[in-house]
Amino acid sequence: MKYNFDEIIDRSNNYAVKYDETKEKFGRDDLIPLWIADMDFKAADPIINALQERAMQGIYGYTSRPIEYFEAIKKWQLEKNNWEVDTSLMSHALGVLPMLANLMHTFLEKGDKVIIQPPVFHEFKNVIEAWDGEVVINQLIEDNGKYFIDFDDLRNKAKQGAKFMIVCNPHNPVGRVWSKEELETIANICIENNITIISDEIYSDIMLWGNKHTPMASISEEIRKHTITCTSSTKTFNLAGLQVATVIFPNVDMKNQYDTILKKIETYRNNAFSIVANTVAFTEGKEWFLEATTYIEENIKYAVDYINNNIPQIKVSIPDSTYLLWLDCRNLNLEGDDLVDFFVNKAQLALNDGRIFGEGGDGYMRINIACPRKILEKALYQLKNAVENYILDKYELISGC
Repeated sequence: MKYNFDEIIDRSNNYAVKYDETKEKFGRDDLIPLWIADMDFKAADPIINALQERAMQGIYGYTSRPIEYFEAIKKWQLEKNNWEVDTSLMSHALGVLPMLANLMHTFLEKGDKVIIQPPVFHEFKNVIEAWDGEVVINQLIEDNGKYFIDFDDLRNKAKQGAKFMIVCNPHNPVGRVWSKEELETIANICIENNITIISDEIYSDIMLWGNKHTPMASISEEIRKHTITCTSSTKTFNLAGLQVATVIFPNVDMKNQYDTILKKIETYRNNAFSIVANTVAFTEGKEWFLEATTYIEENIKYAVDYINNNIPQIKVSIPDSTYLLWLDCRNLNLEGDDLVDFFVNKAQLALNDGRIFGEGGDGYMRINIACPRKILEKALYQLKNAVENYILDKYELISGC
C-alpha cells in the first residue's frame, strides 16, 4: 500500500468533535472515541497538496464555483455507478444533514408526513420534526442479524398521505446495501402514492466485498423524476470538516426553489477550500480511496472475528457497506442507560447508543472501525475484559461467593 493507515495521528489539536466533545457527551475524557462517523486517517496526498497550494495563495475571499467542480462529480458517478447525471440539476450543500434541513425548510409544510425506516440515522427524525413535519415509521425487519424492508407495512403507510420518504442507501447503521429490486419496489410504492423520494447516498462509495451501489435515480427515468439524491465526498475521502455535499434534483423547478432558500440564508457558495478538496478528491483520490476501503474491510474482518471468538455474548454481522458495525448487545441483559454505562464506565469506550436510531435500536451499540488497527485492537480488548468481569461479577452475585 502507498498509504499508511496504521499511523496513529494525534488529533488533540485537530479540533476534532470525536475527541474534543467526548467528555461533554459521555461524562469522561479517558475513553476510546469510536462514535462520530469520520475516519482517523490522513486524507489523500493529492488533496493535502492541493489544499496546501491553495493556502499558500494567501487570499481566501468569496469563492466562485468552477464548471470542473460538478463535472468531477458527474464523471465519478458515471465511472463508479454507471449513472449519467445532469450537472444543471446539481446544487451545493454544507453537508447531507444541512441539505436535508434545507429540503424540509423548502418543501415541507406543517404536518406533512415523511416516512423513515428505523433503526436509521437519528437526524432524519430530528430534522423532520424541527420543520414541523410528522414522522411515519416503516421499521426494518431484523432476522438473525440481517435486515429487510417490511413492504406490506410500507404500502399501508404510503397510503396515509406522506409527502416524502427518506431512503438511506446504504443504510446507516445496519450496513445494508439495498438491491435494485428492493429499491424499485420502494420507488413504485412511492410513485403510486405521489411520494417524493429523498435518497441519502452518502455512504454509497464505500462498497465492501465487491458489493455494487445502485443510485435510486438511475433505475429508470420515471423513478428519477420522483427522486432527490443526496451525495457527498465527505465519507468517501474523510472531508466532513470541509462541509461539502451535493444534491441532485429531478427537475429545474425543485432546484430553483432550493437554491432560493440557500441564497436567502447565504449558504449557496463553497468556501475556498471545499472547492479544491472536492474536485481533487473525485479526480485524483481514487488510489487512496481503494486502499482505504481495503483497510476498512480488514478492520471489519478483524473486529467480527475477534467478537465472535472472544465476546460471544455480543452478536455482529458483516455489513455490506460503511465503516460502521451494529453490535447486538441484548444478550448482556443490560437495558437502556445501563448498557451505555457499561460501555462508558466498564469498557471505557465511547460508542453510539442504539436507541438514538429509533425503533429497533434498544440493546444495540454502533461502533466506528475507521481507525488504525492498534486502536481497534485496544478497544475490543477492553470490551472483552469488561464483558468477562461483568459475567464474573454476575455469577458471584448469584452464587453468593
